[in-house]
Amino acid sequence: MTASSRKWLGIAIGVVAILCAACVFVYKRNREERSGPSLNLGSLSFQADGDIPSKFTCDAQDVSPALAWGDPPTETRSFALIADDPDAPTKTVVHWVMYDLPARARSLPEAIASDAALSDGSRQGRNDHGTIGYSGPCPPRGVTHHYFFKLYALDSMIELKPDAGKEDLERAMDGHILAQSQLIGRFAH
Repeated sequence: MTASSRKWLGIAIGVVAILCAACVFVYKRNREERSGPSLNLGSLSFQADGDIPSKFTCDAQDVSPALAWGDPPTETRSFALIADDPDAPTKTVVHWVMYDLPARARSLPEAIASDAALSDGSRQGRNDHGTIGYSGPCPPRGVTHHYFFKLYALDSMIELKPDAGKEDLERAMDGHILAQSQLIGRFAH
C-alpha cells in the first residue's frame, strides 16, 4: 500500500468514525425525546423492586401507597398515573388509574380516597376490579407478581370523565407525554 493510499484510508476511517459518533448521538437524543426525562418516581411505602407491604394489598387494608417524584419539565400541565400487573395469567390487570393531577403536585399521600373526583381536581378511573381508585395487589397464592406504578408528566389536562379506564387514558395521553417514570414493587401471599 502506498503512502497516498494509507493517507486516504486513514481519512476514510476518520470520516466513518465521526459519522458513527454522530449516529449514536442522534439515536440517544431521539430515544430521550420519545421517552422523555425521568421523574424519579419513588415511594416511602416500599423500596423500588422491593416487596409491597401487605397493608397496601388485599391481605390487609388495601390502601394506596405514598408516592413522590421530582420536578417535571416546565411545560407540564398535569400528571397521570397507571398502576398495573403484567404478570396476571390472561391479561395485564389494572390496579389504579389517576389523571389531571395538578402540575404543582410532587407526591401522593398514603390511602387516597376512592372518589372519582378529588378536592385538588385530580380524577380517578376505574380499575379492573370494577371499582374507582386504588385496588391493591392480590395475586394467586404462592405466586410473586410485579406491580408497575407509571407516572406521566403531560403538556395538557386530560379532562376525561372521572371513571375512565386505562385504555381511555392512554389514548388521551398520546402525543402529550413530556416525561415519565416507573416504580416496580413485588407481592406474593
